[in-house]
Amino acid sequence: MNLNNIITCLFIGVLKTSVLAQEAVPTDSLVVQDLDEVVVTATRTVRQLSSVPLPVTLISKQQLQRTGVVRLNEILNEQTGMITVADESGFSGVQIQGIASDYVMILIDGVPLVGRTAGNFDLSRLTVGNIRQIEIVKGPSSSLYGSEALGGVINIITEKPQNAVVKGDISYRFASFNTHDANISIKQKNNKLGYSFFANTLQSDGYDLRPEVVGQTVDPYQNYTFNGQLHYDFSKRLRWFSSGRYYMQMQAGTFQANDALLVSDNTINEANAHIRLNHKPNTKWNFQYEWYYTNYKASEIVNNVAIAALFSENAYNQHLLKPEIRGTYVLKPQHTLTLGVGYTHERLDRTFFDSKVVFNAQYAYAQYDFYPWKKMNLILGARFDNHTAYQSQFSPKFSMNYKLTDALSLKGSMGYGFKAPDFRQLYFDFTNSAVGYTVLGYNVAVAKVQELQKQGQVERFLFDLAELEKPLEAESSIGYNIGAAYSQGKLKMNLNLFRNDFKNLIDTRAIARKTNGQNVFSYTNFNRIYTTGLELDLRYKLSEKVTFSTGYQLLYAKDKEKQQALERGEVFARDAQTLQTVALDNSGYFGLVNRSRHIANFKFFYIIPKWKSTINFRVNYRSKYALFDANGNGIIDDYDNSFVDGYALGNLTLNKTFSDKYILQLGVNNLFDYKDTQNIPALAGIQLFTKINIQF
Repeated sequence: MNLNNIITCLFIGVLKTSVLAQEAVPTDSLVVQDLDEVVVTATRTVRQLSSVPLPVTLISKQQLQRTGVVRLNEILNEQTGMITVADESGFSGVQIQGIASDYVMILIDGVPLVGRTAGNFDLSRLTVGNIRQIEIVKGPSSSLYGSEALGGVINIITEKPQNAVVKGDISYRFASFNTHDANISIKQKNNKLGYSFFANTLQSDGYDLRPEVVGQTVDPYQNYTFNGQLHYDFSKRLRWFSSGRYYMQMQAGTFQANDALLVSDNTINEANAHIRLNHKPNTKWNFQYEWYYTNYKASEIVNNVAIAALFSENAYNQHLLKPEIRGTYVLKPQHTLTLGVGYTHERLDRTFFDSKVVFNAQYAYAQYDFYPWKKMNLILGARFDNHTAYQSQFSPKFSMNYKLTDALSLKGSMGYGFKAPDFRQLYFDFTNSAVGYTVLGYNVAVAKVQELQKQGQVERFLFDLAELEKPLEAESSIGYNIGAAYSQGKLKMNLNLFRNDFKNLIDTRAIARKTNGQNVFSYTNFNRIYTTGLELDLRYKLSEKVTFSTGYQLLYAKDKEKQQALERGEVFARDAQTLQTVALDNSGYFGLVNRSRHIANFKFFYIIPKWKSTINFRVNYRSKYALFDANGNGIIDDYDNSFVDGYALGNLTLNKTFSDKYILQLGVNNLFDYKDTQNIPALAGIQLFTKINIQF
C-alpha cells in the first residue's frame, strides 16, 4: 500500500471515529480564542498589539499547531504582505512589502541569527515545534535593531516554563516523500527555578521533478535542533535567563557539470548561547543585561565520481558576539523612556576570502513612548551605529496611534533604515572555473584586478579604478506606513498604506574585461528603487464555531532610474509578432524581478465541539511575476517571456482530540496539486501528512 492510500485510510478512520463519538465533551479548548495580543518586538517594551502604532503581525502557538506546519517558511507564506521566495540554492527567504529577504532581520528571543547565502537567510532552518509566538514588524526598524532591519524584523519567541508540575509533549509527523518530523519537549517552573528542553529531527528522501536531469530536485537531507533554557528568580526584582541552541543539517546529492558526474556532501552546524539578567531596582527603572554569542558553519565537498578526485571544497565559518545593556525608565504613567548601548564583534572565515575578516561596531539607541493626550500615543526613537567598515549611521523613527473611538484607531509611522555592506560585498574573491568570470569584493577589487593584469588576464579596464577608492556606502531607505485598525463585535480589520524609498542599493557591475572574453565584476552603489502599495486584513467571527479571515496586498516595486529612462524614450523592445522595435513608456514597465502585483490569502476555521475536531482550510494566491529580464533592455516589460503565471495553493488540516491529551492531525498541502517544474522547483505537487501529538 503506498503513502497516499495509507493516509486516505487514516482520514476515513478519523472521520468514522468522530461520527461515532456520542459523549458530551468540554469545548473550551476548541473555541476560537482571541490571541493574548501582547508584543515586545515593535518597541522593545511589553505592549498590547492593538495599541502599537506600527504594522505588526502576530502568529500564536495555537495557530501554528492548527495549521500543521513544521518550518518557519511555511507559516510566513500564509501571512498578508509576505511571501517566501526560494533562491537559486533552494533556500527560502521572505519578502515583506516587496522588500527582499536580504533586508529582513531574523531574531530568536530578541537576538539575531546569522548565516546567509548571498544575503538570503534560509527560514527552513527553523522548526516551529517550540515557538510560543512569532512577531513580525513591517518597515524600517533600524532605530532599534540597526543593520539588516531595513525592511522589517521577524522575532521568534520560544516557549518558557510556567507550571510547577512537569509538562511536556511528544509528536511525530509522517508526510509525503518519506518525510519524518519528530519533537519532544519538557518544561517545569518550580518556585524560583525553571527549565525546559526541546529536541526536533526532520528527515526526508527529497523529491525529483525532472527525472531527465541527473540528480534530484531536492536531495535527501536530515537535520536536528536542540534547545535548552534555564530560568532562576533570585527575587522579584532580579531574574536570570539563559538558553542554548544547536542545529545540525546533513545533505548529500548528485549532479552533472561539464559532462562530469559530481557528488556533493553538505553540512551545516549552528550554535547559539544567550544570557540575560533582568533587574528592577525600583518601580521606575527596569534594566536588562544581555550577552549573546552565535556561530554558523557550513561546508560543501564535491567529488568527481569518474576520476575519484576532489572537484571543489567550500567552507563558511561566521561568529557573532553581542553584549547589550538597556534600561527602561517610567517618567510618569504612560511616559516611558528606553535607553540601550551595545557592541557587536563579527568574524567570518570563508573559502573565497584571503583571510579572516572582522567587523566591530558600537551602538546606542533611545526611545520615548508617551501619551501627550489621552487618545494619542507617540513614539520617538533613534539609534547611532559606529562601524569599522562603513560610515556611521543615524536612524530616527516616529510613530503615532490616535484612537478615534473605542473601535477605530488611526496609525502612522516614518522611519529610516539601513543595511551595511556585508562581508561578501567587501571581501569576496571568486572565479568561476567553468565559465571564467570573476567576482571581487569592493575593498579588495583594485588590488586583485591589478594582480590579474600582471598575470596577463586583463584585456582592458572598463573605467577608472580610482572610482573604487571611495568607500562603499550603506544601503538605506525611508519607510512610511499609514493605516487604520477597526475592531467591533465579530469584525476586525486592519488597513495599511506603505511606501519605502531606497537609495545606494548595492549591486554588481563589470570593472574589467578578461582576455578569455569574460568580465571581472565588483560591487557599487547605484540603484534607487521604491516599493509602495496597500495591505488589508479582515477577520470575521461568524459564530463561536466558524471564523473567516482574508488578506490582500497590492504592490508596485520599481526602479526610479529605469522610469526616468522610459520617460526620456531610451528603452526599447522587439515585438515577437511583428519583429519591429518599439519604444516603451512607463505604462509598459511591470516592475522589479520576483515581485507579484497581487498576493492574497483566505482562511476558514470550523470547530465541531461534539466530535472534538477542527477543520482549517487556507488558500494563498500569488499573481504573475518575472524571473529575469529576458529581452535584455534592462527592465521587466510586457515583451519579456520570463513571466511565471499566477497560481493558488490550498492547504487543509483536520484535528481530532482524544481525552484532551492525544491529538491526531491529518492534512493536505498544495491541495490543488499545482506544479511548475521549470520555474518553481520548491513546489512538489500535492503532499499528504499525518501527525500524532501526546501531551503529558
